[in-house]
Amino acid sequence: MRIVFMGTPDFAAASLKKLIDEKYDIAAVFTQPDKPRDRGMKLSFSPVKELAVENGIPVYQPAKLRDGSATELIKKLAPDILVVVAYGRILPDDMLTVPKYGAINVHASLLPKYRGAAPIQWAVLNGDKVTGVSTMYLASEMDTGDIIYTAETEIGEFETSGELFDRLMVMGAELLDKTLRDIDAGCAPRTAQDHSKASYVKMLDKSLSPIDWTKSPREIIKWIYGLQPWPVATMELGGAAFKIYGAEYTQTKTEKAPGSIVSAGKAGIEVACGGGETVMITQLQAPGKKRMKAADYLLGHPIKIED
Repeated sequence: MRIVFMGTPDFAAASLKKLIDEKYDIAAVFTQPDKPRDRGMKLSFSPVKELAVENGIPVYQPAKLRDGSATELIKKLAPDILVVVAYGRILPDDMLTVPKYGAINVHASLLPKYRGAAPIQWAVLNGDKVTGVSTMYLASEMDTGDIIYTAETEIGEFETSGELFDRLMVMGAELLDKTLRDIDAGCAPRTAQDHSKASYVKMLDKSLSPIDWTKSPREIIKWIYGLQPWPVATMELGGAAFKIYGAEYTQTKTEKAPGSIVSAGKAGIEVACGGGETVMITQLQAPGKKRMKAADYLLGHPIKIED
């Protein structure tokens, strides 16, 4: 089976590496144009491009997909199938019809739940107990195509989005391999999505960082772990915004207002939240400082507890 692979970030690179390791016939790779990064603003390759170049696979980086030139290039490459993993571009309809088997996609949710961007982070932020990956056929509208396979996994109670990302990245690559083998063998299933059950999620931004202390302990803890590695949850201490990396449940009840400091010591910084309960902040980062245990921070910066 001759493949044109289309993807850009680390999540996509894991799938490409799986195809390379399994010795699929990869005619070419399409990825986003190189972008300037860091202070020097030097152009850098995407993870997918780096992997393709290392393995001698031709790389194409069209700035536009809808002027017809990219579709003509796909026709010349003559793939049996397009494999799209976190490419970051929507393919035009005429491109989808070029390969014999069309185009398939790996998406990091159990579709039709969490269509769109950042499905991994929102699964954690929303406190889901289970998530997974899906393979599907691409359709005109985003993430609406027929599902081929899904694979589920439980989300750890204190698992960060970054940790879950790493697990789903591997699961997605494995599921892609199974999907391609079964498509080639003619035994891959095809199930239409129930669009009435669809939900959509948006990209994260820094406006989400401040912790809402009126929420329940679990909502706050899932928010803290869901916003890692970026943009990271924050709370105000002494008039400054601290990044919060770790928190635990407590058995404490309090009458203090949400956001009030209940205790501060060897266990960390205990904060009142919704429902008269508390959470214990265990890891934080002060502005301009390194990430550390909350207890270590308190050794040099004691907090006075107000009645």
